Amino acid sequence: MIIAVDGPTASGKGTIAKRLAAHFGLPHLDTGLLYRAVGRQVALNGGDPNDADDALAACDFDDALLGDDILRSEETGGLASRVSVHPAVRDALYERQRAFALQPGGAVLDGRDIGTVIVPEAQVKLFVTASVGERARRRWQEMIDKRIGDEESLPRSVIEQDIARRDARDIGRADAPLRPASDALVIDTTSFDREQAFETVLEAVRERSGQQ
Repeated sequence: MIIAVDGPTASGKGTIAKRLAAHFGLPHLDTGLLYRAVGRQVALNGGDPNDADDALAACDFDDALLGDDILRSEETGGLASRVSVHPAVRDALYERQRAFALQPGGAVLDGRDIGTVIVPEAQVKLFVTASVGERARRRWQEMIDKRIGDEESLPRSVIEQDIARRDARDIGRADAPLRPASDALVIDTTSFDREQAFETVLEAVRERSGQQ
């Protein structure tokens, strides 16, 4: 069983994907981390994330980078959104994601183009979303909880503006734009807490896959 979980930044798709993987005993891949690693590597190389050649060169990153907490920072997220617009970068990471999805037994992948590009044949496709304001609140709370910043250094309005900019880039890019697959179940988690969101998604997956 392959489960594709797509959605915009801070929609809760990553948390949901991890819990689905644990529930069904499947491996999980956060594909966004791959793009964050490329963005971070561009910065380490002293390159320009808006330059296609610099971004492509950064695709040859050390796998150890995937475990670096800095990949979860807002700055790295912004870099990831910028490098992901380059078709050459998406092509370079395509096979890596595809191989993970097609391993024996299946997998759960979350990202922005899993159900539309990486594994359009996935048995279960979900598109998890929430309002920009709610996503900004969640990201802000997450960063406060992790002591990445405080209320003065991390105004929620700034995070909301950044999320809106990322949405515009992801939706507007020519190659693999952010959008639900035609057969995806769209779930808006704006009014849900984490447990309610997961239970809603789990029930949907059970219905579509026939698995408990």
